[in-house]
Amino acid sequence: MHQERYTGRGIGVAVLDTGIYPHMDFDNRIWMFFDFLSHRSSPYDDNGHGTCVAGILGGSGKASYGKYKGMAPGCGIVALKVLDRFGNGNKEDVLRAFRWLLRYKEQYRIRVVNISVGTTYKTKDEHFALIQAVEELWDAGLIVVAAAGNQGPSPGSVTAPGCSKKIITVGSSDMLQGNGAVSGRGPTFECVCKPDLVAPGSRITSCAPGRDFPYAAKSGTSMSTPLVSGAIARALEKNPSLTNVEIKMMLKESADDMGLPHNQQGWGKFNCKRFLSL
Repeated sequence: MHQERYTGRGIGVAVLDTGIYPHMDFDNRIWMFFDFLSHRSSPYDDNGHGTCVAGILGGSGKASYGKYKGMAPGCGIVALKVLDRFGNGNKEDVLRAFRWLLRYKEQYRIRVVNISVGTTYKTKDEHFALIQAVEELWDAGLIVVAAAGNQGPSPGSVTAPGCSKKIITVGSSDMLQGNGAVSGRGPTFECVCKPDLVAPGSRITSCAPGRDFPYAAKSGTSMSTPLVSGAIARALEKNPSLTNVEIKMMLKESADDMGLPHNQQGWGKFNCKRFLSL
């Protein structure tokens, strides 16, 4: 377990992923790092996915002179490593991370949980524990934002826990049609329309670990999700009293209709400017 100088100021955002590299763009805002796999104490990312996600969400852009700034450069990052160097993980580690969040959410002022992690399911019961646990986070007041996954374009291809009816599920607005149509789409087992909304996810440049050029471009709904999570953190900076249900309604009211079926685009494309103006 690693803890930076925790100031208690700002909005805490938990990122469940492959870890985090102590990139220049994170300043001293890695408030906590917890490794559920190898139990290493210092922040690291042996894949790069988690660092990219965290950069989109909260990078300061310092190493690029502001060119690759994240959505919420003032947020505190709580990085929970639940995926290995191949980007694989197991349900048990994710469930342990969920329990950790319930225990420490107030200590680290965690308001937003970004889950750019998803798993496919074959039966309704296979991931019931995962869905139930993620909904416990929501019911505890956390704003949970999860990727729709890249298993599309077939109907019913939204991955878990993004298929939960309660949490905010994000697809990729530029990966819905054509040869690149991989963004997961609904309906879910419970016949719930998903995703809730879509955001850009193709070739998003963000922080990368241990490189001469400290940035790299990645694609997928994993990159779309932190765009929304970061904007939510900014909204909470303006008005900390907003609840998860209110945030969800604001996203619905501010989305731009793309003219696609609800099970492809949800409410529509994320409009950050309109969302933050509500």
